[in-house]
Amino acid sequence: MNHLTIRKALNKAFLKVKPNRAEIDQFKQELNLLLTQVNPKEHEEFNKNILSDFLKNTFYAPNHFINTKGRNDLVMHHDKLATSKVGVIIEAKRPDNTSEMPTEKRPDRFSKPVRSGNVEFDLNCKAVQELVLYYLRERITDKNDKIKPRSGHQRLRSGDSIGGSRVTLR
Repeated sequence: MNHLTIRKALNKAFLKVKPNRAEIDQFKQELNLLLTQVNPKEHEEFNKNILSDFLKNTFYAPNHFINTKGRNDLVMHHDKLATSKVGVIIEAKRPDNTSEMPTEKRPDRFSKPVRSGNVEFDLNCKAVQELVLYYLRERITDKNDKIKPRSGHQRLRSGDSIGGSRVTLR
């Protein structure tokens, strides 16, 4: 399976952000903890809580409320209050539950693949379908205009914030 390198996957504007050493060390420590605690044999809920702790302990707490919302597995709010608008929806699955997650395109599948670098992905799976449903509920039913579909290819603008650091583009 061909994978993109981090450098190729990131928007070039992200490469201009200079994190400080303490942020890098904290991230490495929390990532190692996440990777050692994830258990493929445990239920989705177990691993989802580990992911939630990772997000809270790296960049997002105490400025963003992170928890479940309705049927959504995990959401990150724009603010530290549970009543603030949702900004990110995460659909969690057990690590060994590959049948419900996006996969590399197989010749026997009929759905149209999505290309990322040299790899084509089949997005016709339960996890992506649930994400689309939860996004539409948030956007239409809850009238949340703060949530927007994002990709790694979206352009950064000067003044955007990444992990507490302000982006300055010249």
